Amino acid sequence: MVLRESAENYLETILILKERLPVVRSVDIANYLNFKKSSVSVAMKHLRENELIKVSSQGFIDLTEEGEAIASKIYERHIFISDLLKSLGVSEEVAVRDACRIEHVISEESFEAIKECKGKIK
Repeated sequence: MVLRESAENYLETILILKERLPVVRSVDIANYLNFKKSSVSVAMKHLRENELIKVSSQGFIDLTEEGEAIASKIYERHIFISDLLKSLGVSEEVAVRDACRIEHVISEESFEAIKECKGKIK
């Protein structure tokens, strides 16, 4: 499944919030991303239709198995790339911002090659 960057960001945000909060709701996502709740509601509808999230009758949002796999992949890339950039002397603010953009466009092949290369340098 090919997802837009925004959908990947929503999935990643749900994953991050799941680690911090007992339950995740649309309002939590909106607050975290500084988006309007109406925008988040539309995105959640699309993610639910694509079976990437489940929403309980109480409005609690959880990732499906496929949604969690995508979110975990994006989050791993984000953490790895931002850490790599910081280790190269890039400021944390720039490293995080650039990693957020790179994580969505880098191929699996290139990402794995970079991980392998960094492992050899240590």
